[in-house]
Amino acid sequence: MTLARRGIARTAVTVTELGFGAAQLGNLYRATSDDEARAAVDAAWDAGIRYVDTAPHYGLGLSERRLGAALAGRPRDELVVSTKVGRVLEPSPATADRRDDQGFDVPADHARRWDFSRDGILRSLDDSLRRTGLDRFDVVYLHDPDEHWAQASTCGVDTLVELRDQGVLGAIGAGMNQSAMLTRFVRECDVDVVMCAGRYTLLEQPAAADLLPAARERGVAVVVAGVYNSGLLSRDDPAADATYDYATAPAPLVARARALAAVCAEHGVTLPQAALAFVRRHPAVVATVVGLRDAAQVHQTIERASAVVPDALWADLADRGLLGDHHLPLPA
Repeated sequence: MTLARRGIARTAVTVTELGFGAAQLGNLYRATSDDEARAAVDAAWDAGIRYVDTAPHYGLGLSERRLGAALAGRPRDELVVSTKVGRVLEPSPATADRRDDQGFDVPADHARRWDFSRDGILRSLDDSLRRTGLDRFDVVYLHDPDEHWAQASTCGVDTLVELRDQGVLGAIGAGMNQSAMLTRFVRECDVDVVMCAGRYTLLEQPAAADLLPAARERGVAVVVAGVYNSGLLSRDDPAADATYDYATAPAPLVARARALAAVCAEHGVTLPQAALAFVRRHPAVVATVVGLRDAAQVHQTIERASAVVPDALWADLADRGLLGDHHLPLPA
């Protein structure tokens, strides 16, 4: 499979249509070894993936450290690396004997502190550069500012705009698990790209009603993450205990996912293959970031992304009430 590169409008940044999500390198849900992490990055590189996304939040810096080590020696100009700001990591020796309580299997030797101020963003970026060993970041997102709109949309955006205008950053934006506030960032702030996690998927498409039209109108790029809704769409036959939004999926959503899987099978494709194909067709979407833990997951993702998914599937899903007509993916 040859991965196309797509440009983020008004910037010189181009991303491969498939990106490497590095939350798992921070031991999301369970431990991942250093060898597994490096093998995943090596396999992604060999497959042509040149966009990688990380954050300080992922494993309290572990994802950034592992990613930096695995990328060392790679041609920097071929890579696009994004990280995030808004959570500053501070040493917490009093809790170092505990495990992190935000989903990562790491010691709680640091604490996250929300901070979208200029000083907080500059400190966060300096720390991220130190952890990764990189000379720069190509894309920086304001990370999950759900409860911090006032500061993130003013001080936060202004600081990132300043760094972008100085040439320190290539592109700036916000990354969230909702579409409504991302739409506000697109319409009200000077951003280049947004990362939307879980709100534009084969299972649900609220972003189709607000974010995606706004992004096309304003010329802002969209990166879609959480394409499997944190697990529910990741298997050919969704399990009863599948996860959705990082928790056990409600039974009605599992039933809906199974109904989607059954229709996909009638068209000769799997649910994960269709889930990837669905989001990648929308013209506002420049890349899909998939969480990858090891080389096997990389190979599996490339296979899924390479599958030919017939256009008739989307119409069939709509006819059966599983996909609204106005949510049909538009040809790119």
